Amino acid sequence: MRSLRRRLRPILAVGAVGGAAVLAVPVVLGFLGLIRWVDAAVLVLLGALGGAVALMALVLLLLRRTVKGLSGSVSTAMDTHSRRVAEALGRDRLEAAHSMDGVKERLTHLRDHSLPKLAREVTHAVTVQGRNDYEQQVAWTELREHLDTPTFMPPLRGWAASPDVMRLLVRDIDRRRPGLVVECGSGSSSVWIGYALRRAGAGRLVAIEHDARYAELSRALVASHDLEDVVEIRTAPLTGFEPGDGEAGEGPDGGARRWYDTSVLADLEDIGLLFVDGPPEATGSQARYPAVPVLLPRCAEDAVIVLDDASRPDERALGDRWLAENPGLRRTEEAAEKGAHVFTRA
Repeated sequence: MRSLRRRLRPILAVGAVGGAAVLAVPVVLGFLGLIRWVDAAVLVLLGALGGAVALMALVLLLLRRTVKGLSGSVSTAMDTHSRRVAEALGRDRLEAAHSMDGVKERLTHLRDHSLPKLAREVTHAVTVQGRNDYEQQVAWTELREHLDTPTFMPPLRGWAASPDVMRLLVRDIDRRRPGLVVECGSGSSSVWIGYALRRAGAGRLVAIEHDARYAELSRALVASHDLEDVVEIRTAPLTGFEPGDGEAGEGPDGGARRWYDTSVLADLEDIGLLFVDGPPEATGSQARYPAVPVLLPRCAEDAVIVLDDASRPDERALGDRWLAENPGLRRTEEAAEKGAHVFTRA
């Protein structure tokens, strides 16, 4: 529109001058008396009308040219913009294609490698878990039938010993009928061992527990099964442990080792079966190591020592130490859910 105004200004100026000159002619003729004033007025009106029409035609012509030029500019701009948009879309499409190629490669790797591996691992885990569950159910059923226990028995597995380890202990009690069984730790296993001793017709169990509150719970559990005459739960807080040679005991990490207060063990002699299922792993590295240095001298010659959770690195390491420090011991590894090592004198 600015271009149109620039073009119209000189034309309007020229038209105004020319129109004024043309309109002045009839007026002059009228003054000279050459024509009548009426005719002069008519000629002026006709000249003004013709000038207006001519000016309108000129404006329309210029407007058409301006619109045509503007249309061309818009068309050129649209073409340029369309080309740029097309180029941008092409680049985006190319980048998207490259990204899709990467995604396809990752999906292919996932399909060909990761998923089959994961499927194998899940299948193996489910198979192992299923086999363990089945074996523990069989052991549980055999224990219930063999001991003829009440319907409501304390659960095994988890924090408690697994049924397969308990079956191992019950078999040894049936076969050798030990007079004294010592358990490091207490709980559900104390009740099951109590039933095994009652069925054997002889022997008693002394379970050592470091946690006073848990010891009370274990006593209540034993009492609920009327086994107080067979099972005794003793509270023995964890204290600094000193081996028999008088040197302060230290763990593998150099820290002071703690174990049950040995003052509660003073009357224990001729231990026939030692079940090492405590203290818990969280109380320190190789927390169960002192069981043999402290209690082996109090064991009968034919005593059997059963170490639970032997599949853990800590328990295997302390078992190795027991063998190295006591050449007369030998170890048998039993198949169990959480691992079980049986130690006897050669």
